[in-house]
Amino acid sequence: MSKMPTVKDVAEYAGVSVGTVSRVLSGEAAVKPLLRERVNEAISALGYRPNVTARALRTSRTDIIGLVVPDITNPFFAQLAASVERAALECAHSLMLASSHNDSEAEQSHVSAFLDRSVRGIIVVASSDGSGLDLSTSVPVISLDRRFGAFPLVSTNHAQAATLIADHLYGLGHRHIAYIAGPADTEAGRMRKDAFVRRIDGFGKAYGPVELEIAHGRFDYESGERIARELLSRPPQSRPTAIAAASDQQAIGALRAARDLKIDVPRKLSITGFDDISLANLVVPRLTTVRQPADMLARRAVRLLLEEPRGMGDEMVDGSLIVRGSSGPCPQPDAAARKSKPVHGKFDA
Repeated sequence: MSKMPTVKDVAEYAGVSVGTVSRVLSGEAAVKPLLRERVNEAISALGYRPNVTARALRTSRTDIIGLVVPDITNPFFAQLAASVERAALECAHSLMLASSHNDSEAEQSHVSAFLDRSVRGIIVVASSDGSGLDLSTSVPVISLDRRFGAFPLVSTNHAQAATLIADHLYGLGHRHIAYIAGPADTEAGRMRKDAFVRRIDGFGKAYGPVELEIAHGRFDYESGERIARELLSRPPQSRPTAIAAASDQQAIGALRAARDLKIDVPRKLSITGFDDISLANLVVPRLTTVRQPADMLARRAVRLLLEEPRGMGDEMVDGSLIVRGSSGPCPQPDAAARKSKPVHGKFDA
């Protein structure tokens, strides 16, 4: 039987010190990228496998990062989990994944299980604002996308991103807009809605009335379809010309409702989403949305988790507007509709 390669063998193959190999294996962020790449190439070439159990006994931690998401069936969280896994592998760590199913007690149970397994750190996409408030641990914890307790948050700048959608729809001439908000018990949901309303309100005060309707739902397909069906079942002159949804799932549900009611998107109705999940570029018409930079968010969350000294501040990353086929100029009403429908402003926040 051939001898199993050791850390010393990896160091000699890569042309670095044993200490450098150890730092790469422990995921220290300070190692230069070129040295990290040489060490990882040597590990791959030699088939080196670190003794995780022995290291855990020696350091009281493993090279495993725990990740808790609220719903793994949500395409955005699935994409985010994949991005976190890639970012962890870049730092020579493995990922252990759990889904809380939007249940704060299950979320707490998963976090406790990770702590029992001596994970290197934990990243949590919170189920709601109140979760994680009673957690006290020396293990580093980072909130991702949604705030978990008082732990540092890495997320898209939800307010900035929602403003991009408001600007886009107003710029297309829409003056009767419906906004499908996300759950009020999530900071992200509130920030998106409040920023959108403020922007449209500002346009209304500066340039003339805008009618804005607000409906609340979950971030899922069913909420989007149900709410859109209610909005679009009205007579043409009283229904919105644009629907802005707080998630792509909601927006895709709204697209389904419009299709069932034979309302042409975007000629008669514009629909926008938020997240830029993979499906947004596959539905017909392709969905105009805000892209959350999942890879960048995941990479930054992992780096913050592993860096020493530990960072304490929040980090926000701007979203970007992705214009596709589901949004277009506001349709012009016919003469009869113009006479029968007064122009007025309404804000239901």
